[in-house]
Amino acid sequence: MNKHSFTESYDTCPALLTEGAIVERLRHEYRISLDEQIVHAGLIYDEQHKQQLAAIYSQYLDIAESSRLPLLLMTPTRRANKERIAASVFRDKNILADNVAFLSELRDRYTAPVYIGGLTGCRGDAYSNRKYFSIEEAFSYHLPTLLDFKESGVDYLFAGIMPELTEATGMAKAMETTGLPYIISFMIGRNGRLMDGTFIHEAIEAIDKQTSRPPVCYMANCVHPDVLFEALSHPMNDTELVRTRFNGIQANASSLSPEELNGCSCLQSSTAAELSDRLMTLLWDFPLKICGGCCGTDGSHLKEFADILSRRAG
Repeated sequence: MNKHSFTESYDTCPALLTEGAIVERLRHEYRISLDEQIVHAGLIYDEQHKQQLAAIYSQYLDIAESSRLPLLLMTPTRRANKERIAASVFRDKNILADNVAFLSELRDRYTAPVYIGGLTGCRGDAYSNRKYFSIEEAFSYHLPTLLDFKESGVDYLFAGIMPELTEATGMAKAMETTGLPYIISFMIGRNGRLMDGTFIHEAIEAIDKQTSRPPVCYMANCVHPDVLFEALSHPMNDTELVRTRFNGIQANASSLSPEELNGCSCLQSSTAAELSDRLMTLLWDFPLKICGGCCGTDGSHLKEFADILSRRAG
């Protein structure tokens, strides 16, 4: 049982670890065919696949346990919103609550502080700048999923690789309605902008102003440390607001642009030593509090990241 809440750990701990890649490891290490609608959220209903999924999460839990860093886990549900669940073969299952219970059971085996986040994402392609919603429409679309997460007992909410400001704003307004702490994580290019052209500073400023309970922080995921370094170094983002409010990365192991990654048929990666070196360069100028991995990473990468964070935490 965690001694401190998610918000207390975020406020008091100098560094927090989050998970590495999940879905890409299932594809490339285990050769699992994933569901067209909800991707890997239904794997918990097949015993063999459930054990494979548990093996990946357990590897990350082992690293957090040995490093004594707080770990932010996320449900494997970025694509499992209410609309997609209803269109899937799992429509009669309680997908969100069952995945929270799955991670809770794994967490109970460890003594390190572990927080379970309800992971959701944009309606469309995270690599696209297509606008699906007004702020009000995004609020109405995402709120039922988020309320289900609250009911299931998650510690926090996480909106992953949000490419466009309008939907991210509606998502944030829906998340604040739940009363849970939450994080908005963007898809960001080298030019310092979201996929819709909005600078990081502009996006943070807009969402903070339009919410009465703003996100705990902002992050980027599915981005290489070198790409994020360039993005944060852009004059439009080199601001006190960004340095204060932007506080995490889930690092992609490839330095390709979002557009190049979206059109790539093979998994791009780099060694744990190479990626951790680039992460250290990023953290030297931008000491982000939350670090983890995304596509192309595994336990070896996360172990290196944990070592970096542990040294920084002292």
